Amino acid sequence: MVAAVRRGASQRSVAIQFGVALRTVQRWVERAKGRRLDRVDWSGLPPVPKRTRRTDPVIEQRVLTIRRWLKDCSALGEYGAAAIRREMEVREIEPCPTIPTIGRILQRRGVLDGRKRTRRPPPPQGWYLPDVAAKKVELDSFDTIEGLAIRGGPHLAVLTGVSLDGGLVAAWPARSVSAKSTLDALVEHWREVGLPGYVQFDNDNRFTGPRQYPDAVGRVIRMCLSLGVTPVFAVPTEHGFQAAIESFNGRWQAKVWSRFEHRSLRGLKTRSAKYIAAARSRAAARIESAPSRRPFSKRWRLNLQKHPQGKIIYIRRTNDKGRINLLGHTFAVDRHWLHRLVRAEVDLDAAQLRVFAERRREPTDQPLLKELPYTLPEKRFKE
Repeated sequence: MVAAVRRGASQRSVAIQFGVALRTVQRWVERAKGRRLDRVDWSGLPPVPKRTRRTDPVIEQRVLTIRRWLKDCSALGEYGAAAIRREMEVREIEPCPTIPTIGRILQRRGVLDGRKRTRRPPPPQGWYLPDVAAKKVELDSFDTIEGLAIRGGPHLAVLTGVSLDGGLVAAWPARSVSAKSTLDALVEHWREVGLPGYVQFDNDNRFTGPRQYPDAVGRVIRMCLSLGVTPVFAVPTEHGFQAAIESFNGRWQAKVWSRFEHRSLRGLKTRSAKYIAAARSRAAARIESAPSRRPFSKRWRLNLQKHPQGKIIYIRRTNDKGRINLLGHTFAVDRHWLHRLVRAEVDLDAAQLRVFAERRREPTDQPLLKELPYTLPEKRFKE
C-alpha cells in the first residue's frame, strides 16, 4: 500500500484497491514517512510491555486482611478500595498500592460485594396484547397535548395519534379536545386509513367516559366497539405502555409547536398538516409493511343508544390485596399476585371478566388468573 502511494496513486484509491479503510492507509504511510520500506517496523502489535508486574502476594493478603477488619470492626463501616488505601496509609504499609490496584486485587480474589445488573432483552412491541405482539393486527394510540398558548390568543390543545407498527401519525390542533371532537377525529382518521384491531388510550374521562359513575361506558368506547375495534386502557402511572404516543407528542411539539411562531389556530393547523404529511411520507415503507387494516364500512352509522358489544381491555396493576379497580368496581383477582400487572378483558357478549397475568420478563406466558361474571347494565346513554 505504501509503495503504491509513493508511486503516485491517491490514498483513497489504494484503500479501495486493497479493501481497507482510508485511515489504515494513512496510518501505514505515516509510519513509513521518510524511511526506506525495508527499514520500517511493520508489526501491528500495540506498544505494551512484554512483561508485566503483579502485586506481591504478601501485599495482596494484607489488602484482604484489612478489608475484613474494616468490614467487621471499623466504626465507619466502609471497606472499599478507597477505605483500604486510607487504612494502609495510616498503618504506614509500604509499598502501598493505588486505589485501582486495590480494586483489581479485590476483583481477582472474588471478594467484591457488588452484583452486575442482569440485562434482559426488552419484550416485543405490544407484548401485553398477544395479537399485536404477533403482528397480526395494528394498534393505534391516541393522547392529548394541552397547555399550549398563542401569544395574545387562546389556549390550545392537540389530539394526537400514532400506530404502533406502522408509525402512522396524526394530529388535530383545536381550542379544546372533548369526547365529541375525539370521536369525530377518530372516525375521520379511520375513514381515511382503515380500521386497526385495537385502539389504546390513557384513563382520561374523555376517552373512558365519566368515571364518577359505575359501569359508565363513554361515547368513544361505544363508537370503537360499534366498528369492531377493541379499546385498550393503559395502566395509570405505568411507564412503557404509552411510549409510542408520548414519543410522538414530544416530536410534534419540537418540530411544529416550538419550531415556529404561530399567530393563529389556523396557521398552527397548516403547519401541523405539513408536518404530518412529511412524517407519513418518510415512514411510507414502514406503514406499508405494518399489519393490514380493515376497510371502513360506508354503511356504518353510530347509535349511542345501542347496548355495547365486544371487548374492552384494561391493563391494570393489582394492589396489596390482589385486587383491581375498573368500571367503578373492585374485583378480587389473586391474593398471591400482588402489585403485579394484569390484562382485564371485559367480554360484554359473554358477560364475563377474564383477568390474565402479565410479565415483561415472560411476555408470551399470560395465564388466566380469574374469570368473574360481569354484566354491563342496560341504561340510556345521555348524549
